[in-house]
Amino acid sequence: MSLNNSSNIFLDSVPSNTNRFQVNVINENHESSAAANDNTDPPHYEETSFGDEAQKRLRISFRPGNQECYDNFLQSGETAKTDASFHAYDSHTNTYYLQTFGHNTMDAVPKIEYYRNTGSISGPKVNRPSLLEIHEQLAKNVAVTPSSADRVANGDGIPGDEQAENKEDNQAGVVKFGWVKGVLVRCMLNIWGVMLFIRLSWIVGEAGIGLGVIIIGLAVTVTGITGLSTSAIATNGCVRGGLGVIIIGLSVVVTTLTGISMSAICTNGVVRGGGAYYLISRSLGPEFGGSIGLIFAFANAVAVAMYVVGFAETVVDLLKESDSMMVDPTNDIRIIGSITVVILLGISVAGMEWEAKAQVILLVILLIAIANFFIGTVIPSNNEKKSRGFFNYQASIFAENFGPHFTKGEGFFSVFAIFFPAATGILAGANISGDLEDPQDAIPRGTMLAIFITTVVYLGVAICVGACVVRDATGNMNDTIISGMNCNGSAACGLGYDFSRCRHEPCQYGLMNNFQVMSMVSGFGPLITAGIFSATLSSALASLVSAPKVFQALCKDNIYKALQFFAKGYGKNNEPLRGYILTFLIAMAFILIAELNTIAPIISNFFLASYALINFSCFHASYAKSPGWRPAYGIYNMWVSLFGAVLCCAVMFVINWWAAVITYVIEFFLYVYVTYKKPDVNWGSSTQALSYVSALDNALELTTVEDHVKNFRPQCIVLTGGPMTRPALLDITHAFTKNSGLCICCEVFVGPRKLCVKEMNGGMAKKQAWLIKNKIKAFYAAVAADCFRDGVRSLLQASGLGRMKPNTLVIGYKKNWRKAPLTETENYVGIIHDAFDFEIGVVIVRISQGFDISQVLQVQEELERLEQERLALEATIKDNECEEESGGIRGLFKKAGKLNITKTTPKKDGSINTIQSMHVGEFNQKLVEASTQFKKKQEKGTIDVWWLFDDGGLTLLIPYILTLRKKWKDCKLRIYVGGKINRIEEEKIAMASLLSKFRIKFADIHIIGDINIKPNKESWKVFEEMIEPYRLHESCKDLTTAEKLKRETPWKITDAELEAVKEKSYRQVRLNELLQEHSRAANLIVLSLPVARKGSISDLLYMAWLEILTKNLPPVLLVRGNHKNVLTFYS
Repeated sequence: MSLNNSSNIFLDSVPSNTNRFQVNVINENHESSAAANDNTDPPHYEETSFGDEAQKRLRISFRPGNQECYDNFLQSGETAKTDASFHAYDSHTNTYYLQTFGHNTMDAVPKIEYYRNTGSISGPKVNRPSLLEIHEQLAKNVAVTPSSADRVANGDGIPGDEQAENKEDNQAGVVKFGWVKGVLVRCMLNIWGVMLFIRLSWIVGEAGIGLGVIIIGLAVTVTGITGLSTSAIATNGCVRGGLGVIIIGLSVVVTTLTGISMSAICTNGVVRGGGAYYLISRSLGPEFGGSIGLIFAFANAVAVAMYVVGFAETVVDLLKESDSMMVDPTNDIRIIGSITVVILLGISVAGMEWEAKAQVILLVILLIAIANFFIGTVIPSNNEKKSRGFFNYQASIFAENFGPHFTKGEGFFSVFAIFFPAATGILAGANISGDLEDPQDAIPRGTMLAIFITTVVYLGVAICVGACVVRDATGNMNDTIISGMNCNGSAACGLGYDFSRCRHEPCQYGLMNNFQVMSMVSGFGPLITAGIFSATLSSALASLVSAPKVFQALCKDNIYKALQFFAKGYGKNNEPLRGYILTFLIAMAFILIAELNTIAPIISNFFLASYALINFSCFHASYAKSPGWRPAYGIYNMWVSLFGAVLCCAVMFVINWWAAVITYVIEFFLYVYVTYKKPDVNWGSSTQALSYVSALDNALELTTVEDHVKNFRPQCIVLTGGPMTRPALLDITHAFTKNSGLCICCEVFVGPRKLCVKEMNGGMAKKQAWLIKNKIKAFYAAVAADCFRDGVRSLLQASGLGRMKPNTLVIGYKKNWRKAPLTETENYVGIIHDAFDFEIGVVIVRISQGFDISQVLQVQEELERLEQERLALEATIKDNECEEESGGIRGLFKKAGKLNITKTTPKKDGSINTIQSMHVGEFNQKLVEASTQFKKKQEKGTIDVWWLFDDGGLTLLIPYILTLRKKWKDCKLRIYVGGKINRIEEEKIAMASLLSKFRIKFADIHIIGDINIKPNKESWKVFEEMIEPYRLHESCKDLTTAEKLKRETPWKITDAELEAVKEKSYRQVRLNELLQEHSRAANLIVLSLPVARKGSISDLLYMAWLEILTKNLPPVLLVRGNHKNVLTFYS
């Protein structure tokens, strides 16, 4: 329809013996050519390299002798950095070419710089030569100019030299962590939290050794599988049996499953900041990521409160012992917790480096405390400790404590809910993924090793404390067994102590009552207290850092626009100071609750929801079978990940069903919100991959289904050109294809092939995006052709896929056919003939003002561009003034260089000057209004269907579909058919019967009996005047002259042709009279399209028919189906 950065290279000091793949910068002069010819070494593999000095030839070689060196060269997919830099030219010599494999070519060998994102922090993006550049003809001896070299070195659209230098300066002070300090230490500290020292003994007392271990095992397994999945994505009544062991075992299961999933996710590509949110959002998309991101950040903020409350409980116990209580236990916890979280906030705000140093110190203290506990279990117990229930390792105590003994309404899952937050620390390293040197390697390695180490310690502590300490003890050294007393059969009784009164009155010691059992058992009690402080403070500190980091990543993606305020970072490490303040406020609110057992179940549900989605992310990515899912971490299974996700969901409901329901309601609400807002991001999620797989499977399955008339739907090719240039044509077509049929907006680019293909490829994405933005369910397709008809013929034959192929061609009426070049008219009529040849129905739409608004759009775009230039100029002047005031003349030049301000000269183009002076009010308002007439709700009226010829029913089906649309529902169908004057009633009854069988509602039926009578003289005269310029009038000339005119102007209408089809011409003129009489007030007219027999009707005569038929009428649809049934009355 219309013409229409450097590259990081490896310096090999070993002399080259072979040269197989090489790219050299060679001089044009004879000496360098000779030097190149003298190189007779056998080839070996080399990568493209460009040196700063013309005399050097830098190469990357891979030889059997330096395999280890080559392995060290590649780290995380990045090349090792050297002092060499990438230059496509050298200023010391004259002219250079790019030579690859010994041939002059622009082709480039594979380099990591070609695959980076624009603005990547790991290095500059370099644009490889485009296919057009290496495919098109290139003049010989074309030098690589400095400007082109700059483009190759820097890449289009990435920061320039000055910005790159600034970025390097900014990166110089950034703190990055390895897998030990960044992941292992953090995960271990976060897992060894408050539960290890002040709750694990209580869990063993309640659930017993056996069930306690199972609880730990379940938690660790689920989180472990999630961890492995994450790693893959980043590299691509009375209960019998040992319930304490079971509880620990269940925790191990949960954490292990989660760890596996996380490891899989983390090794499937470069991981940026954002932790679990980043992994889920990049895998499942912004809908899932955005919903879980808020929940996960909030869970981490609440976790700060949980760990601080644990710390405060320990301090309050110490105050009790020294009789130094401030108010009462509850309020003391609130006071101490508030002071503690303020101090932790100060450490966090100081920066990641200080926080990391504090973590290492806390880990050392924690390890000493744990070792101190195990040493204490083998030191012989004294009488005081025995009175408090500690008897060293005793088989009788182990046997007694192996089974459960739940009290105060506690049960298996309530105990599990209390313990599970201890296993949630597996994401501590992943949450600071943006601060890791190599997240792909660090997260799976550090996370899984941390799970293993902490699980062994948890199990060891649980078993040891269960084998050494009884459940209840009085603490009274006088409660010993006197000779002659009856022993109650308990383990303590057998060891000489009577704690039987604990059955009737509360006791203060033993596993069930004393939260400081580990201090009592240890070799040196204060070390356990130091360990408690270390565990709780380190976990709180890790969560206080994680929550703002995750929240900042979420806000940076701008999924929730109202939260953009929290995306700003400060300092070298881009610290989220605003997020720290928000996390502090949330933590303070939960600290005021001061009940650890109340906070823990809330945390459990939030973290379990996050783990469930991490596991599901791994499963979903595997199930989608995208070629891009290539996790380097291979120890995962999609079905195990799915099991981990289901297990997490089940555990959520078992722990606390109403909290689980609330969690899912919140997540669902956020999911719907993000889906509705449709953030403008494209992360290549597995949801997209699965959508493609599903669409492909459905399309293939559809090919096995035979067509049936009941399932017929209009599937249209619409010749709109650019869809925005003929919106009314697209709107009327979309009205009867939306949600029911295929709609393809097509454009034909006519002209020189090279220019057409470039223009076509450049606009494909933009025009499809326009359709999406305007909520039009249609595709955009374009072809480049030598002529318009050839392009449409290609579209008619090749468009569609399988059963989803077009069956109807929709075109706008060619209003300017009398002024247009003859070839355009011939092409226009020719595509109608082509459509009928391919058995495709045709719909021609005519409105009074025409469809093409491209000139209006051009003027609007030019005015918008001028306005943007004006605003940009004003902003530039303002910035320059501010820069000059603050930075002097040097700063002004830097800013000017950055903004690329150049002095422009006024354009000489007169058309631009005309556009600039044109006022918006001078637009063709009628054309603009006509272009939107089908977007509006149609007023109450009629759609008049003139079903004159049976084409299979398409003429009737299209208006029926229109009446089902919201915009056309107030329009009733009036049916007009031809008939005999003496049989009007009979034919009316017959037509009403047919329509009722078709189940098509109608307002009225009109039988027109006078279609074939001659039109009046005035109407016929208009038609004759219309065709007069195109008539040959050969009957008025001699035979020789007539034959000569026919050869010279074969397109003209001959007298013989006009006489042969005179009756048909009468009919078209007469139909216009009838349409004027009956349908002048209709909202829309649908009319049978007359068919021009090939070789019998000239193109201009056919266009004259269409012109006189639709002249001076409301919007008209000329419809002709392919004469195959599209309606049926059979069920």
